[in-house]
Amino acid sequence: CFQIEEELIKTMNIPVFNDDQHGTSIVVAAGLLNALELTHKKIEKVKIIFSGAGAAAISCAKLLLKLGVKKENLFMFDSVGLLTEARRPELNKYKALFIQKNNQTLTEALQGADVFVGVSKGNLISGEMIAKMAQQPIIFALANPIPEISYDEAKKYVPDAIVATGRSDFPNQVNNVLGFPFIFRGALDVQAKAINQEMKLAAVRALAALTKEKVPEEVIKAYGKNFSLGPDYIIPKPFDPRVLYYVAPAVAKAAMETGVARKNITNLEEYKTKLQ
Repeated sequence: CFQIEEELIKTMNIPVFNDDQHGTSIVVAAGLLNALELTHKKIEKVKIIFSGAGAAAISCAKLLLKLGVKKENLFMFDSVGLLTEARRPELNKYKALFIQKNNQTLTEALQGADVFVGVSKGNLISGEMIAKMAQQPIIFALANPIPEISYDEAKKYVPDAIVATGRSDFPNQVNNVLGFPFIFRGALDVQAKAINQEMKLAAVRALAALTKEKVPEEVIKAYGKNFSLGPDYIIPKPFDPRVLYYVAPAVAKAAMETGVARKNITNLEEYKTKLQ
């Protein structure tokens, strides 16, 4: 999928966007920014463990590096184990970006880690394993329908953990629908030639910022409860109508600023009102 996307971007002058990669990475990054703020952790200092090294994992990792995560603090595991120097000959160029020098098991790597991002398979990690992570660990267990660790088990072993899954029946659902329709709306409204890194980062920051705003009545009515930024609310809800007029203008603005827009929106506030 990386190769196909790269070739399409090279040969076409319209936006190309693989949602499995970038949709996931944008929502994860927005949630992580808020989770780090809640736990008073600095992005350049956190140790992050990835379980999975496919399209979603690699795109998430690349976006997190852009936000300030240090490569030496990022440990990525595929079905064979940690991506290491010893395995370089067998790894493709996308996996090779995340090679570590020394080998260790997933259990060992999780010790003292601040963040776990699972985009692999269900029931892969246990409560005992996350209990050895750093204080107030941040866990994105995104395998569907069975997460790498269930929300309930994670909370049972580490009550102050911030836990996100891909499921709608638990808090902090990482749902791509928070990203791609609104990113495309912003890109198409300025007739962007591409969706670049700056546009993706603008979407990340817009989603993170929206989570801090007072939730409107229609969202409270849809879910039967109120929400405010906290361990069980680090990303907006998929039914929040404000996502459209937070994300689309941010993406359009980034497209104009980076020179990929073919149409200029002179008044972004007016554009936001029009979207509403």
